[in-house]
Amino acid sequence: MPTNESDLHRGHRQRLKKRFLEEGLDNFEPHNILELLLFFGIPRRDTNPLAHQLLDTYGSFSAVLDAPFDDLVKMKGMTESAAFLLKLCTGVSRAYDIDKADHTVLLNSLAAIEKYIQPFFKGKTNEEFYAFYLDNACKVITSRRLSEGGLNSAPVSIRRIVEYAISSNCTNVIVAHNHPHGLASPSHADCVTTIDIYRALKTCEVNLLDHIIVSPSGCTSMLNDGFFCPDNIF
Repeated sequence: MPTNESDLHRGHRQRLKKRFLEEGLDNFEPHNILELLLFFGIPRRDTNPLAHQLLDTYGSFSAVLDAPFDDLVKMKGMTESAAFLLKLCTGVSRAYDIDKADHTVLLNSLAAIEKYIQPFFKGKTNEEFYAFYLDNACKVITSRRLSEGGLNSAPVSIRRIVEYAISSNCTNVIVAHNHPHGLASPSHADCVTTIDIYRALKTCEVNLLDHIIVSPSGCTSMLNDGFFCPDNIF
């Protein structure tokens, strides 16, 4: 008796799920990972062609996950549930990395600062601005996302930075923002904003330790790279 097409798809799904449970994703090709994800948003159809179409359209696995929801749902064969699941992936991954971080670590070196801060910007496609409030030993008391902008800018409220510094009773602050589609080089506006933040925090006896810029190519420390020199600010 011949096997019908739905039985073939069902068998393929079960084999792929079993393989993941036994091996993890390390040996999966990008289209296989997308197939696996699409299973849960497209329950009764072969998702292999759509997985390949997504990769052909966006160029890479990460670019598929970064694609706008409204663009994904327009793909032939896509469902809202499947597009939603793809968009959920980077958020879940980011939340996992932040939760797994050592929140007792002292941010007293550039390496420690970059390692702690980078997960907050994972998968972000718009520019965002964060402030990290530290005690006198440079242990994180709390972190705050202060703004989200478009592709190239995020407005910054210096007043809010200061208000959170006072309410958290912190001694030190590190601020950070991302350049999601460019280099981690500070603009003139970044430099001016950093000086303004430094001066505002200084009025309540809080130190601005650094301003970190995160991009896909790496991080820039405005202090370490000479863009921010507290000793020269009056």
